[in-house]
Amino acid sequence: MAQIDNLPPLRDVIRTFELDARKSLGQNFLLDLNLTARIARSSGKLEGVTVIEVGPGPGGLTRGLLAEGAAKVVAIEKDRRCIPALEEIAARYPGRLEIIEGDALSVDMAALADGPTRIVANLPYNVGTPLLTGWLEADWPPFWDSLTLMFQKEVAERIVAKAGDKAYGRLSVLASWRTQADIVLDLPPQAFTPPPKVSSAVVHLVPRAEPLACDIKALARVTTAAFGQRRKMLRAALKHLGGDTVALIEEAGLKPTARAEEIPLEGFVSLANIYAAALKG
Repeated sequence: MAQIDNLPPLRDVIRTFELDARKSLGQNFLLDLNLTARIARSSGKLEGVTVIEVGPGPGGLTRGLLAEGAAKVVAIEKDRRCIPALEEIAARYPGRLEIIEGDALSVDMAALADGPTRIVANLPYNVGTPLLTGWLEADWPPFWDSLTLMFQKEVAERIVAKAGDKAYGRLSVLASWRTQADIVLDLPPQAFTPPPKVSSAVVHLVPRAEPLACDIKALARVTTAAFGQRRKMLRAALKHLGGDTVALIEEAGLKPTARAEEIPLEGFVSLANIYAAALKG
């Protein structure tokens, strides 16, 4: 395996700093620096770009991002055991790596943006979906130019699924509403230490300049209700939203007998907007 810089191999870093991956932190370390560089490249050209990385661990992807030319990497790491390893990388790339010790769920990442900004991360499994949902539900347009994120493959497939797909669900609707999302890389369990029980995939999301106009809270309520009982017809699944459910569905141009997995993005947006208007009326 070729080295991308003159720093020690990641296995040596893990051994030196005793960085055994912890299940409680959702850690699975990617040690192949060729793969981490490939993930970095999948986010596009990085010259002049600030990259926010969540959960860098021993710094494999961090090194890939810096080696590929990122102007600055802001690494947010909850596990303080990893900080000394990241500090060694910072010394190798003076002025280009900022390390923040903390929980990514509580960090104001918009405040970290500096010029063109992207988020690139091998997300810890236990916080990946909440982080993505938060980025998608925030004010629009977002502070980031793109998201390049690793998830369990099952989650990645849910993000990119379309109506009619088995994996189609609330996350699919939210992601397709505000972004163009594509899987750009598949990774087997053997690529990680320790190997997880499932495969992983990298998803690249680019924000839509003008998403369909929609009330975000109404969209969340409608999709949660519809997919919460996905085997039921819409007229039954949406019943607890109140009011004349059938009339609501028909006004949106949908069939009350349809099921959630059959409804495309445009249908959910129409349904959410009519529901929001009904609440205000």
